[in-house]
Amino acid sequence: MLAFVGWLWRRSDAAKPAEEGKKQKRLRAKLPTIVMLLGIWLLVVKALELIFGVKERGSFNVEIWAERIDLGGFSLSMTVVYTWIIMAALTLVALILRLTVIPRMQDTPKGAQNVLEVMVENLCKYTKANVGDLGNGLPAYLFMVAAFLAGSAILELFGVRAPTSDITMTFSLALMTFVLINYYGFKVKGVGGRLKRYRNPMNLVSDLAVPVSLACRLFGNMLGGLIVMDLLYFAMGNYAVAVPSVVGLYFNVFHPLIQAFIFVTLSLTFIGEAVE
Repeated sequence: MLAFVGWLWRRSDAAKPAEEGKKQKRLRAKLPTIVMLLGIWLLVVKALELIFGVKERGSFNVEIWAERIDLGGFSLSMTVVYTWIIMAALTLVALILRLTVIPRMQDTPKGAQNVLEVMVENLCKYTKANVGDLGNGLPAYLFMVAAFLAGSAILELFGVRAPTSDITMTFSLALMTFVLINYYGFKVKGVGGRLKRYRNPMNLVSDLAVPVSLACRLFGNMLGGLIVMDLLYFAMGNYAVAVPSVVGLYFNVFHPLIQAFIFVTLSLTFIGEAVE
């Protein structure tokens, strides 16, 4: 009924003469459209309730640690399992590109080659602008981290918990970055130049805080997005149709990609400080 009323309202407004400005007319035209879409949404919700029944609302609960499963006699965290899935998917994509795109590269890029070159060139430029020329290894590592974080975001779209919402995973990434920070620090400044920094004990404390800061920042943001989405599903109950998907475009796609960019940028910042 609500959708039908909105449709009639929309037709009635469209038939009226334009006696007001374009902006006011567009605004007035949106109201019946919103009413019509709201009616369609309620109709879909009620139809799903008739088909699948009404789900009882339980208590709201969010686990800090990921679930565990028994696999071959070993107790594994689901974070490990999902990480293996992402690694397998990235390896498969890399093999496909290596066998199909790389052998057919041309001087004038197009298609998949153009996309790859744009991604690699921009990351190399961004890395060089922040830390100078430290070789090809650093952009390759950052590209791997960004691809893994993007894979975690894509996996979350399938309704599973992203590995990056587990503190053990984010700390592992932060620890690898911490090793690279010191590697490039010793490589560029030498052992003596790098150790001079620690004549001030506060510098030692500040460096040891780097992996903790990187890990907790990424973990906190990803866990926060997970809690918001779970809270939305819990609050809407049986009406959690379409709306969580739209909100999830931010918390499950845009937000994780922003966090990937921040992680890469902070890694470059700390490496830049180490080689100054």
